[in-house]
Amino acid sequence: MDKKLRIGIIGCGGIANGKHMPSLKELSRVEMVAFCDIIEERAVKAAKEYGTEDAKVYTDYKELLRDETIDVVHVCTPNRSHSFITVDALEAGKHVMCEKPMAKTYEEAKKMLEAAKRTGKKLSIGYQNRQCPENRFAKDVCMSGELGEIYYAKALAIRRRAVPTWGVFLNEYEQGGGPLIDIGTHALDLTLWMMNNYEPKMVVGNTFRKLADQKNCGNAWGDWDPEKFTVEDSAFGYIVMKNGAVVNLESSWALNFPDPHEATFMLCGTKGGIDTLDGARINTVKNGRQTIEKANCKAGGVAFYDGTSAKPSVLDMAQWIDAVIEDHDPCVLPEQALCVTRILEAIYTSAKTGKPVYFDD
Repeated sequence: MDKKLRIGIIGCGGIANGKHMPSLKELSRVEMVAFCDIIEERAVKAAKEYGTEDAKVYTDYKELLRDETIDVVHVCTPNRSHSFITVDALEAGKHVMCEKPMAKTYEEAKKMLEAAKRTGKKLSIGYQNRQCPENRFAKDVCMSGELGEIYYAKALAIRRRAVPTWGVFLNEYEQGGGPLIDIGTHALDLTLWMMNNYEPKMVVGNTFRKLADQKNCGNAWGDWDPEKFTVEDSAFGYIVMKNGAVVNLESSWALNFPDPHEATFMLCGTKGGIDTLDGARINTVKNGRQTIEKANCKAGGVAFYDGTSAKPSVLDMAQWIDAVIEDHDPCVLPEQALCVTRILEAIYTSAKTGKPVYFDD
């Protein structure tokens, strides 16, 4: 394909500048031709840094969608607007990569999936951690059957003191929640993907806002404003799947916990287990002895040569663009992301009601 895919960026804030735009810039088969943000200066800056010479700037995303020459749209806005912007983009004939989580609510996410099916356009969600070397290795191990039946898992997204203080991260209205929907979503996505299990039966959980009113807390990005901290600072869920498997989901931005782990997991099967708490480690029994094997997932392996490897975000964008050009499924299917959003919403619901949430279908 000689023609480059023409991409429009909707939302030119932190995640667009930190992941989407620099990753897309590394790819030869795309060009960024349109940028939209409600703060025009941000769109102008993005266009100058990442766009073509004739890149257009918008403050109304609907005007961007009217450009029939745009093939793909990346939605990089707060969670509250993921659904309606994505639906509008799909209806306008664009393929859509939407930043995680899929949406603020399960109903909103369902509308996105329905629109993708209705229009025949591709939709994927930005779970780039699937492309980390350790996670790709672990996925291959799971698919090989080496672990046997996976019946217990832990999904971990634990920060000790790393509350994002910028943007709308602390705003419940815009985001729908705190660490659970922000980083817990990555850990849960990875765990369900490894298990290849997207059929939850029951969810129970709780959220906490215990440290949000404290000051001088040693936060990685400086003190937060307690008055603006309207979301939880930690959340925990217990998920039972229809086949009886169990997943424990743990997430926090601020927790008195000495050993942080982010976007990591532990899987226990009938033949062995694997975790990514310290690289990718397989535990099993060989010749009557308990063993732990750690995979070397680093590039290189040659004396005096460190090797190089693409960032997970670049690999993720590359496979997404390949899926659009070659017309095959992307790594992250919208149905999978929908299940993640459904479970996260159920944990929030359980926390509010004090009751488990059961899924009938």
